[in-house]
Amino acid sequence: MLADEFLTMRIVVSLLESFGSKLDFRKSRTRSFVSRRFMADRRRDIVVGSRKSELAMIQSRTIIAALERLDPTRRFTLTGISTTGDRVLDVALSKIGEKSLFTKELEVALADRRVDIVVHSLKDLPTLLPPGMTIGAVHRRDDPRDAVVVRPDHARADRRTLAALPRDATIGTSSLRRIAQLRHAYPHLTFSDVRGNLNTRLRKLDDGVAYDALVLAVSGLERMGWSERISQTLDVDSCLYAVSQGALAVETRSDDHDILNLLASLNCVETAIGCAAERAFLRKLEGGCSVPVGVSTSLDENGQKLTMHGIVCSLDGSERVKSCLGVDLPAIDSSAKELCETGGMSVTKGSLAAIQKSEQLGEELAACLLGLGAGPILVAARAATEKN
Repeated sequence: MLADEFLTMRIVVSLLESFGSKLDFRKSRTRSFVSRRFMADRRRDIVVGSRKSELAMIQSRTIIAALERLDPTRRFTLTGISTTGDRVLDVALSKIGEKSLFTKELEVALADRRVDIVVHSLKDLPTLLPPGMTIGAVHRRDDPRDAVVVRPDHARADRRTLAALPRDATIGTSSLRRIAQLRHAYPHLTFSDVRGNLNTRLRKLDDGVAYDALVLAVSGLERMGWSERISQTLDVDSCLYAVSQGALAVETRSDDHDILNLLASLNCVETAIGCAAERAFLRKLEGGCSVPVGVSTSLDENGQKLTMHGIVCSLDGSERVKSCLGVDLPAIDSSAKELCETGGMSVTKGSLAAIQKSEQLGEELAACLLGLGAGPILVAARAATEKN
């Protein structure tokens, strides 16, 4: 039922109640029918939790718009919630020493039933979710690669790539993954931590004091409408991206079947397959923001073969272990819509086998890297991060 029909129904209720004594409305079948439909409308209100940053709100509104198209009978309310990662801005992410930096407070609100769903950048969501939580949908992935944004004076001088920047130019990024890979590829550059939301980071760049360029996610810049600031997009040969970068996830309670059935229609199976492989890879390595780990995944044009690249680096980029594996995926049965769970994701029975196969690929690639010597590199990276 559409929103204007609900409005009409409320008007009918009001009119009938006005003449209730004459029509004996309280006992009428009309009141019973209208009341049931009106209460169904009220039951369908959904509260959406989001971080408070402008980018997070844009991402949450994107999800809400998609859900409204899927089911216009529901009303959605967006509420902003501050997270630890948003509040602590004077310490590098890898040094804060707490997991779930951008998700914990959102998940607490879910558990307390103050919100019904929360929208995350999937790369921020730990690979192990709290009990009772599940990823109800993974939205279609945007460009997962990293972007270079140079200071305006460099852009005017046509120094628009990392290779073109002068020796000892300072590159701002809060990602150990980016620093480790780019130090290896561009040894003439200096890297420095930068925190804050996208607006703050770009303002720090344009101030012209601390940074010559920033490295940021392409997807975030595009969602903010700032794609014109991108001076270089880094290909995966020079910088593998973060696990699940570019994808949005909708988390909810695993026992909320009404919400899960709604979210199932939003889920992008192709994105879920790639992200499931990447999250399984990271889970096997016991990685996070304190270790330099990068990935890339791709499906062939028929969606039948998944290829995955993975890398583990030392903090300074001098040591690196990299490999690639592929797997043929079982066919997806779009008619099998019953929901089940794997790897913290709610998926249809028809896609379960393909997603589990992708998770197996991620685990096998992680095991391959460990066999090539990634273990000591990871241990040393964690120890150095904790010490600093």
